[in-house]
Amino acid sequence: MCVAYDGTRVLSDVSLDVARGELVALLGSSGCGKTTLLRSIAGFVTPQSGRIRVAGRDIGALPPEKRGTAMMFQSYALWPHMSVAANIGYGLRMRGARRDAIAKRVDEMLALMQMHGFASRSVAQLSGGQRQRVALARALAVDPALLLLDEPMSNLDYKVRIELRHELRALQKRIGITAVYVTHDREEALTLADRIAVLDAGRVVQYGSPEEIFHRPASAFVAGFMGADNAIELTREGDGRLRGANGNGGGEAMTAHFRSDAARIDAASSVANDADLRLHGQIVQTLYVGQGYRYRVRTEGADVWAHASERIDEGASVAVVVPRDALLLFPRATTPG
Repeated sequence: MCVAYDGTRVLSDVSLDVARGELVALLGSSGCGKTTLLRSIAGFVTPQSGRIRVAGRDIGALPPEKRGTAMMFQSYALWPHMSVAANIGYGLRMRGARRDAIAKRVDEMLALMQMHGFASRSVAQLSGGQRQRVALARALAVDPALLLLDEPMSNLDYKVRIELRHELRALQKRIGITAVYVTHDREEALTLADRIAVLDAGRVVQYGSPEEIFHRPASAFVAGFMGADNAIELTREGDGRLRGANGNGGGEAMTAHFRSDAARIDAASSVANDADLRLHGQIVQTLYVGQGYRYRVRTEGADVWAHASERIDEGASVAVVVPRDALLLFPRATTPG
């Protein structure tokens, strides 16, 4: 599928399959095209090319209300002048459902969301987490074949977000709803999704299970986005040993990515395993992170981040040691010239 705005391509050759009962996360930074893809599925954006099928039915030419999908917006888009019950039943009323059927379905949704006693309350009186539950109940009330969620937890504080993340995952598994979930938060994607599609510049650059995306990123971009944001240029010699980029003996030019919590800080004079990557440098920044410290170390090749449990003075000379199996290696990009 391809989508363009005013001649500018924002989605290019996107192809995804979502299995019944699966939650797929669309993960990427702002402007990568993930919300455009979600809105294309919902029917709010018209693709230039490609097909959109839900349960084998081509829905590309149908208006949003005929697609069998329901969308939960980032802002929740609740009606502030309506009660909780009226908001939950809104989609059913628009579809012409009978009053008794609406009341029954609203009761079912209130029970599902553990919101007994909230039916007559104004949504303006609810907390952020409660409004999120009402918005989700409204989306589920119409019994969609596909639930679409556009960063629904981004406006919540951290504690509530963590709690609702677990609740949503448990609910999705319990009722077996098929869902596509947009987020820029990798932890959220890893926690919620059966599979993750990582987008960059309008393209899906990797699609797989959370474990695959995290441990076996397909590119340096995916590795960095999934938290392995330390990058150092190396050469890989014929025997597999890794040397600094300026080392002698030639070898294959590589970029090694690693996560800061996979690296440890040793004394500059300590001896490490030959298989480990060892970078000498000086501590230039210290951050306390609750269960220890995170240090920025200026090495000859690059500034890198590493963790340590003890406090080390800035300016100290240290060695950053990274186990060989914690390194994610990619061929170094060459600059045209």
